[in-house]
Amino acid sequence: MVSLLARTLQTIGKVSLATTIGIGLLAGDVLAQQTAPSPGSAKAVFGAVTLPTAGPSHSIGFYAKGCLAGAVALPADGPTWQAMRLSRNRRWGRPEMIGLLERLARDAAKNDGWPGLLVGDISQPRGGPMFNGHASHQIGLDADVWLTPMPRHKLSAADREALPFTSMLAKDKFLTINDKVWTPAHARLLMRAASYPEVERIFINPAIKKKMCDSWTGDRSNLGKLRPEYGHDSHFHIRLRCPPGSEGCTGQAPVAAGDGCDKTLAWWLGPEPWAKPKPSTKPPVKPREVMVSDLPKACGAVLAAPAAASARAATSAAKPADAAAETEAMPVSGNTPPGNIPQQ
Repeated sequence: MVSLLARTLQTIGKVSLATTIGIGLLAGDVLAQQTAPSPGSAKAVFGAVTLPTAGPSHSIGFYAKGCLAGAVALPADGPTWQAMRLSRNRRWGRPEMIGLLERLARDAAKNDGWPGLLVGDISQPRGGPMFNGHASHQIGLDADVWLTPMPRHKLSAADREALPFTSMLAKDKFLTINDKVWTPAHARLLMRAASYPEVERIFINPAIKKKMCDSWTGDRSNLGKLRPEYGHDSHFHIRLRCPPGSEGCTGQAPVAAGDGCDKTLAWWLGPEPWAKPKPSTKPPVKPREVMVSDLPKACGAVLAAPAAASARAATSAAKPADAAAETEAMPVSGNTPPGNIPQQ
């Protein structure tokens, strides 16, 4: 473990933190800290590891406090998907998550008029906290999918870093869908993703949730999986339940019964999330950085475990990975309020 920390610090010293850390939040994970991680912190240690562990896949801990063993990478290119922001090295996940993304890409292209997925962050090679952009995505069971359809041509590495995000919200109206960019195919894609039994929930902007509540005329049995969360206006966040037999994986409480188009949605669209917090007489306490010792004990062993032979060897068999590595964070967007937001 000591030698790993030494190698980590050496790696960090070689990387420009201004480039690696980025300057913004990933839309939706509004509570993620954005300051440069201290050497030796969990963010610094996990963020510097470039390869997954060899061996079987295990999700350890909770979505926002854990790590990942035996990760598999989504190929950078597939018949109906392209991975984005490759320099971030965050296209790793459990085999179940990688398989789900590939299946969604195929099904949406075949049945829903969606030409292909642009896939954002999944997890780091060994999961854990990230330098920037997310509070979750730590155990290989979270993935971001852009609401921008895949173009017909193969994007270059430079394009994948620079392509801007397309918000579904109107710029001049509060939490209102821009009908010039939103299409019925967007709705079909979301409901296709929600239809898979292994999907626990999907985070979307409250305005998108309202649009779905007001306009979706098909089967509404999975509509409750679409959970309102600020920031998710240019992408949606898929979360899988812990796979059967996943000892050590801590799941989230199931979503409430119903379609979620009730007063719980009205709260997100009202003034309460935007209310200024009541002044406190106590001085603010600076949050302590998460250390490896704060994570489940098994995460120390994950860091010390032997690495897979190469990124190519650990990439999903659907198509070999390209040579590109996977930094930059999504900017804050989607009318994100200043206060704390409940976990959906």
